[in-house]
Amino acid sequence: MKRPAFLTAAAAALLAAATASAQTPTVEARIVPDSIGIGDTFTLEIDVERDQVQVTEFPLYENDDKLEVVQSLPVDTLSREGRRLRLRKRYVMQAFSEGRYNLGRPGVLYADKNIIDTLYTSDSLRLDVGTFQIDTAKQTIYDLKPQRTLPLRAEEITGYLFGGLFLLLNLAALLFAQERDCPRPEEAARDFVDPEKGVETVEDALQGASDIIAEQISDDAAIRKSLRALISRQGQLVSRAATEDDSVYRLYYDFTQSVARLQGHQVLAINRGEKEGILKVTVALDREQALPLLRRAVVKPGSAAMEFVKSAAEDAYDRLIFPSLEREVRNQLTEQADEGAIGQFALNLKPLLMQPPVKGKVTMGLDPGYRMGCKVAVVDGTGKVLDTAVVYPTYGERQKNEAIAALATLIKKHGVEHIAIGNGTASRETEQMAVELIRQVNEGGAHVSYMIVSEAGASVYSASKLAAEEFPQYDVNLRSAVSIARRLQDPLAELVKIDPKAIGVGQYQHDMPQKQLDEALNGVVEDCVNAVGVDINTASPSLLQRVAGLNGTTAKNVVSYREENGAFTSRAQIKEVPKLGPKAFQQCAGFLRVPESKSVLDNTAVHPESYEAAKALLALSGHTLADVKEGKLADLPDRVKAYGEDKAAGKIGVGVPTLRDIVSELLKPGRDVRDELPKPILRTDVLEMKDLKPGMVLTGTVRNVIDFGVFVDIGVHQDGLVHISQVSNKFIKHPSEVVSVGDVVKVVVLEVDEKKKRISLSMKQAK
Repeated sequence: MKRPAFLTAAAAALLAAATASAQTPTVEARIVPDSIGIGDTFTLEIDVERDQVQVTEFPLYENDDKLEVVQSLPVDTLSREGRRLRLRKRYVMQAFSEGRYNLGRPGVLYADKNIIDTLYTSDSLRLDVGTFQIDTAKQTIYDLKPQRTLPLRAEEITGYLFGGLFLLLNLAALLFAQERDCPRPEEAARDFVDPEKGVETVEDALQGASDIIAEQISDDAAIRKSLRALISRQGQLVSRAATEDDSVYRLYYDFTQSVARLQGHQVLAINRGEKEGILKVTVALDREQALPLLRRAVVKPGSAAMEFVKSAAEDAYDRLIFPSLEREVRNQLTEQADEGAIGQFALNLKPLLMQPPVKGKVTMGLDPGYRMGCKVAVVDGTGKVLDTAVVYPTYGERQKNEAIAALATLIKKHGVEHIAIGNGTASRETEQMAVELIRQVNEGGAHVSYMIVSEAGASVYSASKLAAEEFPQYDVNLRSAVSIARRLQDPLAELVKIDPKAIGVGQYQHDMPQKQLDEALNGVVEDCVNAVGVDINTASPSLLQRVAGLNGTTAKNVVSYREENGAFTSRAQIKEVPKLGPKAFQQCAGFLRVPESKSVLDNTAVHPESYEAAKALLALSGHTLADVKEGKLADLPDRVKAYGEDKAAGKIGVGVPTLRDIVSELLKPGRDVRDELPKPILRTDVLEMKDLKPGMVLTGTVRNVIDFGVFVDIGVHQDGLVHISQVSNKFIKHPSEVVSVGDVVKVVVLEVDEKKKRISLSMKQAK
């Protein structure tokens, strides 16, 4: 049946559920914040408290040259107590002109039976917009803007309320009340037929009343809450194929899982498949489980209108409630999955950044490739580029031998000790060439080893503005080789340059809210910097600028000074860096380490301001700076405790917390917390997938930890997967309970599929 033309969705939502008398609504409004700068946004909030029997409509705002409505948010139900409702409407707005705005007294239109009126707030709202602090004592420096008009569409709404809609509202209220003496709906509807007002037939009247009741039921917060809980308990997420083509989403071509048991990685995979048009996704709930709950809430047995209301309730469920709740559930699942993925990303990122560095070694970085050849970069122990080259080991046997000869020359010339090979395209062929190279040079007396390094994000970095500023003299491909070499030397210093979504230690980074992802990265990096400190002689500008007191300019100046004058030999020398003033030095000095300094204190977290206190403490305990360098302070904590912490702190002129920090740092001069972790696995021979056999026990490095398992580098081009069921002999909810990125673990080969390039491993069977 055709619905009346005048019954819009907005108007239908204005149902009164009963006909009893009601209190006059109350209106409150506020601006948050009430003082902003030009171009900033603010929120106008209008609260209405009314009875269910009353109809209200919030104002409509139109843009002008002073204010723009960025977003008009849906009406929220803040509370429901008996028949009283508290509603809130929010408008996000933006101001583009300086001054003091008078938004007047916001009002709402309301109707109750035959009463139609506009209610206003008691106080006018004012907004201050400026580029500098407002001086309220000098009113003349600001323009007083005219009162903001609040279009209410009063004429339109009034016409409806006195017209057909008012008739239908009363019919709906009569039927929805389901009183004992309520007539049959067909009979009741005859009194509300008025062709002049658009209600031409009984069927039109009943349809309009049904729509209004459905809207009212749909707006009931208690009903929605109950159905939402039901979906959470018994709902299912259903995924079906939208194409017959094979894809990486084949696992979800015929997939059904309880909403309560869905894993985050499943939600993210399904979302991406749906976005790419490969999957069709729905939330399923047995309708016959939901409808009884709905009927109990709104249907009154024994009334002649019972079946009519029951039908309206079912219409509300099918047309309004369930589609809305389906969107809510999908959004909630996505938010939870995003939070979990970002948390896992941060969890994986920290051990990745904290991987033990290969310090002070001349390193050769190889960025493999076919068409463009293998890019080569040799860097010294500080990460400074010594030499570059391009070789073509994949072009044929002759070119491979030429590549070996060229690289052997570079190794001899610069004293290369380690080779870092990127794990991208042509990595396998490059690794085989490297093994032959190492065999030749080691027979000649060298001691060279290699390691496969994850090059995730290396290409992104090499093409970035940061890389162009750092290496303007090199092309994109050579920058990538430099990055690979430096990743082996100091992962923390190099990986902070990479866009977080390109680092490759999480799931679906590209789908994550980037602001939250960046916040997670920054928080992890700050933790790592605080825990490790920064070696000023190896740190990159990207890492240095994260140190308190340093910014992008001073960080670059530190590196420039280092390259021009050689390694720093003291903390005091840092003061000579251009544009690094006393205040900046005071802030950054405690985080910067100078291993090459003659003063052992320069290689600790003891701040220069506390050097005298540290020396006084050593004298008090019968020790010297030489004892610090030689590690002969094992008894220092006991001596301080015996002397008394409070007394010792007063003696050397510091607080007890500072005293404890000084003691802790004097015990570990130059010690990098990363040195206590398992060392990276350096290899001299190659292992291929065809060499793997079930039952082989290997040692590998954890590359990534995700919801369903662990990826382990075992020395072949393809990482092996340890499914969560094979991680531990005991039950675990997540692999991160057992392992972290960078851990060195023993694994057993379970299965090798060369065609699909899949390696199944087990950790629990290797124990």
